[in-house]
Amino acid sequence: MTLLAVERIKLFSTKSPWWCTFLALAMTIGFAMLFAAVSDGQMSVAMTQAGYRFGLMVVLVLAALSITTEYRFGTIRATFQAVPNRTAALLAKTVVVAVVSLIIGELAAFGSWGVAKLLAPGSDLSFATADDWRNVAGVGLVFAVSAVLAVAVGALLRQTAGAVALLLLWPLLVESLVGLVPKVGDDVRKWMPFNAAEHFLSGTAGVGEMPFGPWGALAYFAAVAVAVWVIALIIVQRRDA
Repeated sequence: MTLLAVERIKLFSTKSPWWCTFLALAMTIGFAMLFAAVSDGQMSVAMTQAGYRFGLMVVLVLAALSITTEYRFGTIRATFQAVPNRTAALLAKTVVVAVVSLIIGELAAFGSWGVAKLLAPGSDLSFATADDWRNVAGVGLVFAVSAVLAVAVGALLRQTAGAVALLLLWPLLVESLVGLVPKVGDDVRKWMPFNAAEHFLSGTAGVGEMPFGPWGALAYFAAVAVAVWVIALIIVQRRDA
């Protein structure tokens, strides 16, 4: 618990997590407001979460900054001196960032649903099925798993610019461009991690039939994040801080 408290204090001792939290909520909920305002009362529960990717991008940046700033300013050396067990130190940081991201995701998702319900009262936005609950409550799970992946990428690259560029370009550009590869592009794209996350939330990723169901897609996304995290841990243990 001490390590978790220390990581929580370190995370919120700077302004960037607060700004990232504000931006993630504002962008996600703001997009839902705009969408609801022009929907003519035809919104569905899934449509209220159309802007979740904006918040996700900010959360990826927040999670990457939580580790890359320590390398930038050299405070990671003090962390590893105080906690020689690097596994425990990195795990504590990851847990704190993942929990914060989970909370941001849930606030953004239910906030988006709430403003849509207010601005589009004619739409049926009740949680009538399990899919409706997954569309909304699942956003926090995607944010949390994405944060684990972002911490791992940050630990691997140790540079804010490189980590942020990779984390933003991968879901926004790379996973789409993979589909353009002749013959195998569509099949490969089905296995891209953020496409799996999209499939979990919406039941479709825009790439045809997926190899897993929604919950299987979330499990696959989590497995990819954990695998990258384990690789990052091995690298962190082997090289100098």
